[in-house]
Parts: sequence; C-alpha cells; structure tokens
Amino acid sequence: MSHKNVLVLCTGNSCRSQIAHGYLEHLTDGRKVKVYSAGVETHGVNPRAIATMLEDGIDISQHTSNNVNEYLDVDFDYVITVCDNANERCPIFPGKAQKFHHNFPDPAKAVGSEEEIMQQFREVREVIKVYFGDFAKQYLQ
Repeated sequence: MSHKNVLVLCTGNSCRSQIAHGYLEHLTDGRKVKVYSAGVETHGVNPRAIATMLEDGIDISQHTSNNVNEYLDVDFDYVITVCDNANERCPIFPGKAQKFHHNFPDPAKAVGSEEEIMQQFREVREVIKVYFGDFAKQYLQ
C-alpha cells in the first residue's frame, strides 16, 4: 500500500475530529498512513476529549486544533467530515480525495453533572471508535 493522507474534519477541531484522529492513528500504527484533523474553525482541544481517550489508552494531549485552510496544499486520499456543519462548509479539495460523511453527536454540547457529561463523551467516543475501526479495515489496510 502506498502512503495515504487522511483528513478528519469537524466544526471546531476540538472533540469529534480529535477522537477520530486518535483512533485512526492508533488503528493504523505502523502502516503508511498520515492522519490530519482540522476544523472549519479552531476551538482548541477539549480537555474532556483528552480525558475520555486516555480512559481507552490513547493519548491525544499533544494534538493541536488546526484550521482546514492550513492543509489546502495536502493531497488527501480521504476527507471524512464528522458533523453536518463541517460537511456543509467543507472546502473543495482538488485532486483524488474521496469524501465521506458521518454526523456524530457533539459531546461538547452535553449538559448535566460532570459524570453525565463524561458519559456523553464516552458514548460518542465508542460510536466514533466503531465507525473509524470499520473505515480503517476497509480503506487503510
């Protein structure tokens, strides 16, 4: 397999895209895959996203929140939007990029006690883990 560039795109590059980025890197470790994540805006990496990923043994604490415009010159093989807003606002990537879309719930909008909010993060994390596990098996072997 040749080198593959994968972009996970969300609104603020703070939760869903960061979680997906972490899983894709973990699932493709040792393969010729470069994972990027970005937002149509940048909101910083959400501390609860970091905490929920650490619970599953993946450290995304060194990730940065990046704007999609930083990567317009990268030749992506796959662009995956993880929320409807990003899908609607996604710039056109020239070249061969295959585009995928799945709208995941935004855990940053969760309300309640800290434990209830963290439970929302865990639930979204698990759905993202399954989706991107399937994606990696199908497209990044």
